[in-house]
Amino acid sequence: MSSINFPDPRNHEFTDWVMFGEYYYNAADIIGFGGDLTVENLRNAYNKGIFPWHIDGLPLPWFCPESRAVLEFENLHIPKSLNKQWRKTNWKFTIDEDFESVIKGCSEMKRPHEAGTWITPEFIETYIEFHKLGEAHSVEVWDEGENLVGGLYGVDASGVFCGESMFYKESNASKLALVYLIEHLKSKGSTWLDTQVMTPHFEKFGAKEIPRKDFLDKLEQTQNQNLNLFE
Repeated sequence: MSSINFPDPRNHEFTDWVMFGEYYYNAADIIGFGGDLTVENLRNAYNKGIFPWHIDGLPLPWFCPESRAVLEFENLHIPKSLNKQWRKTNWKFTIDEDFESVIKGCSEMKRPHEAGTWITPEFIETYIEFHKLGEAHSVEVWDEGENLVGGLYGVDASGVFCGESMFYKESNASKLALVYLIEHLKSKGSTWLDTQVMTPHFEKFGAKEIPRKDFLDKLEQTQNQNLNLFE
């Protein structure tokens, strides 16, 4: 398996829309195709603001979207009903106690307008290895019977948390996992997280889209702070 020499996303200028299967993708968001999905390539990609996203029938695409969604904690909006549930919940929240179950839960989550999942068995295997090296992390939500009812996972890109996916079996479990994660990150000096692409879910929480260049500058500036998000 070989290392990928990722290009600088700042120099990526493709603008065409292309159709793969039933969906259109902005070619400007994809900085390359192919290569091995290894922990070394993941580490190099995330540290440059790039992430993989499986698309059936294509060599592995590596993304760095023209418009990047980020959530600044100072702009965080927690709906009143969710905040009330957060203050009164009897659920237990943990970090990195069951990464494998969380990523598998995310892979099985049904999502509107998506026929399948980008979290393939290869992704699961590689991200579990990445987790064992201390670079991918999970938040778990447990009910009173110690059943896993939700969670999320993502990658620590040298001091910036890059969210990957969430799942829930009980209403609001994934949302409360996000609130718990943000409280944890704030305690480590973090002021924002990367949500990659905008969704209605994150938009309601106060996420915003910024240009690729602004995101890459923000990523580099934060990485230079040498934050230790997980111990």
